[in-house]
Amino acid sequence: MDEKTKRVLAVFEEINKVPRRSKQEEKIVRWLVDWAKKRDLAVKTDKVSNVLITVPASKGCEKAPTLVVQGHMDMVCEKTPDSPHDFTKDPIKCIIEGDWMHADKTTLGADNGIAIALALAIAEDPEAAHPKLELLFTVDEETGLTGANAIEPGFLTGKVLLNVDSEDEGIFTVGCAGGRDTKSVLPLTYEKAPAGSAFVRIYVGGLLGGHSGVDIKEHRGNANIILARLLAELRGKMPFALVTIKGGSAHNAIPRDAEAVIAVPEKSFEQVGGTVAAFEKVLKNEFPKDNGLKLTALRDAAAPEAMDKKTTDAVIDLILALPHGIAAMSAEMEGLVETSNNLAILAVADKKLTITTSQRSSVMSRLDWLTLKVETIARRGGATPHTGGGYPSWQPNIKSPLLARCLKVYKELFKVDAKVEAIHAGLECGIIGAKYDGMDMISFGPTVKNPHSPDEKMFVPSVGRYYDFMKALFKSYC
Repeated sequence: MDEKTKRVLAVFEEINKVPRRSKQEEKIVRWLVDWAKKRDLAVKTDKVSNVLITVPASKGCEKAPTLVVQGHMDMVCEKTPDSPHDFTKDPIKCIIEGDWMHADKTTLGADNGIAIALALAIAEDPEAAHPKLELLFTVDEETGLTGANAIEPGFLTGKVLLNVDSEDEGIFTVGCAGGRDTKSVLPLTYEKAPAGSAFVRIYVGGLLGGHSGVDIKEHRGNANIILARLLAELRGKMPFALVTIKGGSAHNAIPRDAEAVIAVPEKSFEQVGGTVAAFEKVLKNEFPKDNGLKLTALRDAAAPEAMDKKTTDAVIDLILALPHGIAAMSAEMEGLVETSNNLAILAVADKKLTITTSQRSSVMSRLDWLTLKVETIARRGGATPHTGGGYPSWQPNIKSPLLARCLKVYKELFKVDAKVEAIHAGLECGIIGAKYDGMDMISFGPTVKNPHSPDEKMFVPSVGRYYDFMKALFKSYC
């Protein structure tokens, strides 16, 4: 590993010592402000705690246009069921094996901590020639793009934006999907648990999960849907009452784990286990990539109440009816998912089931259609849908001067052509571009695999190469 890569990773590991769950970025905000003040750099925050660090132009670059280097502070906090990690206080452990860095049974936070690390490392590199830099680090990208949505006119002065939140080396992203979330709330009716019941905790786990946009085309299992299918399978074989159900933890992560507790007649307990084991074999054939898939049925403590039959059926039917996966492929860019839905979270509280779904599309009218479909199914299933405002798509500009410059610099530096594509995920570029008319934008970044899951890993050699690319790109403006 060369020295520049070591420097970037050293900054990244310092960032990973600071808790930064979405909507809980107070500590990383203070860390960034302190970092800037220690180096006598101008720094400011806005009403939602977005951070802007201004780095003066190096000698000879004073007349070049200001460049905005942008990433987000927060991270998706996912861990394996056996991990004791506490995301509110524990540092993320960075482990390097061969050419890859990963964490210890948790998300790594390379999405998007590596953007911060690259920006800060270049900002304090005495050999880097660069125009005036505005380092923009936003809050709460992962759960609603709150930071980008709250940026006000005048906060930035630059008109060229480099978003370092794409995750495939050698690819420049010039467009992204828009999205919005819907929470469908279903009232639950309980009654006294049937006498003579055996209580069974049914668990679905070991799935790959992943980013609900980037990985939606990988045909990975969704634990929430698998659980509902399993409950429907059991419903066809025996009477039971649903006690509780839960699954998933983030709107933008394909659910890896889900579980339910049911009350069945004692005589049916053994049949539950047999049905679950048989269904696991069916699913392993159906989802060969999810080779860790595991279904279990274990006796659980007795509960005083359970949902009545009508409610039990309503819960199962609503989960089964809601869409998940690809709704449409792009008609303009081969291989690009245009529209999709993620059946993300099942949560029971106060005798209500809330089902969170996350719709995405690069065509906003299609996003409206899919959201309407989700809302209609929810209402027909007895639930009340509540849809958030969401965020806009970013339409590609193939004639962008920034894109042309990036392609030229990349080719000169690495002797290969970079690819240009749009992505089926939400990027802050769409929101920032809508606020700042005429902003020329691009997104790129080192290779990160399996973001939003404990299998997240970063390709270390790509970190050093993007450091070189960003330095060369900055210098090209001088």
